[in-house]
Amino acid sequence: MLPFHKLRQLLVFVFIFAALQWTWRDQHDSAFERFFIEDVTVRTAVGLVNTLTPSIKAVAMGTHMTAPGGGINVLNGCEGVEVMFLLLSAMVIAPIPWKVRIAGAFSGLVYVFFFNQLRLLVMFYTVRTNRELFELLHGIVAPLFLVALTGLFFAAWLARFSPHFLDQAASSK
Repeated sequence: MLPFHKLRQLLVFVFIFAALQWTWRDQHDSAFERFFIEDVTVRTAVGLVNTLTPSIKAVAMGTHMTAPGGGINVLNGCEGVEVMFLLLSAMVIAPIPWKVRIAGAFSGLVYVFFFNQLRLLVMFYTVRTNRELFELLHGIVAPLFLVALTGLFFAAWLARFSPHFLDQAASSK
């Protein structure tokens, strides 16, 4: 049985994550959602494709990353927001000072955005060469990889700024 303080932390985590998800869901088809997906996520990824491989001549068209030979459609759920929400929820309940939590949240959001952009690049290049591999990467491997990398970021942040955290975790087993 979880001690009360751990149960309370878990409930706070779930509540914050659910509230963030609910708020994001309410933004569906809003100008904010379009801005985040189309302008921030897709345009950035297309810029990266064109920097890395200018011969492809990728174009951002709304939620689509298009180019001769194929492209991808970046929908709600592909922009990495849910993973950002997991990290934010974890940072709120972390046993570290608030200034460190806020710095971790901002650093973590940049980290998740970077790795999600990398994920989109992998998806873009893969769909153009191997549709079966794309389906595997898109549906299972890439999302798990993004969540795992984010978990590692959070664990590293805790280890750095809350050295007693690892000692507490080991002694609670």
